[in-house]
Amino acid sequence: MVYRLNSMYKKIKKTAMTPTPKKENEKTLEKKLREKVARLGGLAVKLIASSFTGLPDRLVLIPGGRIWFVELKSGGKKPSPRQEIVIALLRRLGFTVWIVDSEEKLKQFFDEIHTA
Repeated sequence: MVYRLNSMYKKIKKTAMTPTPKKENEKTLEKKLREKVARLGGLAVKLIASSFTGLPDRLVLIPGGRIWFVELKSGGKKPSPRQEIVIALLRRLGFTVWIVDSEEKLKQFFDEIHTA
């Protein structure tokens, strides 16, 4: 019994000591998105619709009439089933929808803006 407790303690201690990779916070990503879009002369409009749930977080409007929808998530999180349905609908309508859950995805999004 004592051996099992010691073994369990070692596993817990080892797990607690193992650094976890840093996951991006949704609010941090959203702030970086807003600031960079503003520097480009655009708007990152927060989408709030009480009668139509599941819309992406931001509508990004860039000079020249360019539009993107952006759903921001904390690192590793996925859109809800309702959000997946709305994202699929928007894409069927011809809109570009980005799901940004990391610094790398945010960089890729801005790379697309610069090349579009």
